[in-house]
Amino acid sequence: MTQAIAINNNHKLDLKPLAMPERLLLGPGPSNAHPAVLTAMNTSPVGHLDPTFLTLMDEIQSLLRYVWQTSNSLTIAVSGTGTAAMEASIANVVEAGDVVLIGVMGYFGNRLVDMAGRYGADVRVITTPWGQVFSLDQLKEALETHRPRILALVHAETSTGARQPMEGVAELCEKYNTLLLIDTVTSLGGVPIFLDEWGVDLAYSCSQKGLGCPPGASPFTMSSRAMEKLQNRPTKVENWYLDMNLLGKYWGSERVYHHTAPINMYYALRESLRLIAEEGIENCWQRHQQNVEYLWESLESIGLKMHVEKQYRLPTLTTVCIPEGIDGKAFARKLLDEYNLEIGGGLGELAGKVWRVGLMGYNSRPEVVDNFVDVLKKVL
Repeated sequence: MTQAIAINNNHKLDLKPLAMPERLLLGPGPSNAHPAVLTAMNTSPVGHLDPTFLTLMDEIQSLLRYVWQTSNSLTIAVSGTGTAAMEASIANVVEAGDVVLIGVMGYFGNRLVDMAGRYGADVRVITTPWGQVFSLDQLKEALETHRPRILALVHAETSTGARQPMEGVAELCEKYNTLLLIDTVTSLGGVPIFLDEWGVDLAYSCSQKGLGCPPGASPFTMSSRAMEKLQNRPTKVENWYLDMNLLGKYWGSERVYHHTAPINMYYALRESLRLIAEEGIENCWQRHQQNVEYLWESLESIGLKMHVEKQYRLPTLTTVCIPEGIDGKAFARKLLDEYNLEIGGGLGELAGKVWRVGLMGYNSRPEVVDNFVDVLKKVL
């Protein structure tokens, strides 16, 4: 009998039970989960085709329709992080040669460009400086010029903290027979969203930000117009795992086995959505807005400035300009090491220029703002 290979190349490894620090997560995500969500996640799993689990899946669908304000039949949670839901939106409706117009106002617009190109799209790009948003006139001109099959916009740009206005965009898309796709990763649960009223055809999000749940179960929805394009495509969706023709049969009435769902993650997601429904989605939006305005006032009172113009700032994520002479990365590390408090640094064009401060989900509370600002005062 051959001898098993030792752990760590025969060096002694002192393995102890898992022990992780208690952090206050005020970066761009994940955010801290509500204690009730963590309790739900620790519930003993059942099978992924168990009748009680299938009922839970139905509840998740109904609750996601509520927080997104949509009646879309195909509204599910993708088994994966928000990036998986992002890729699902591209994979299911982009066919080789489709003209896809993507608005890039930050890091995650560029990610959409990369993904669409990999699925054979004829990608066209419009850009605006990081921290700014597109005007309706800019979008109208771009749609007139490119006549895209799909327009993809980031509603809440996680890299800049800017919120793209959606009013009037759907009317333009309808004129040019264009499907409208939006990224709501940093807006779902904390920012007013009206998918049906806005005429949105595809949207995706994540669980670990405004929903206040750990990462791993990511909301996804398609309108009937987007479903029609999917069902009429002459070729199969190139990504088997994210093919909504298949996933729809697992989440729909047929209940055809597709994959083993992350059962405990769905427990957590269902509980986080239940808490939002209990609070009321409009109250949840209002709470996020009130607390972030308190944050902005508190930061300004100690001499800090915000990167984004106030009317376009997200209530879930704020980009704070790093004061001159301060090493932003070293400062953030000091908060983590000495105060167990996490904030994010800038991405791409904003690297070294801003801190990204998240106030999302369970963390959107006045006492969290007070704690954070008190620490800033000490360290600054």
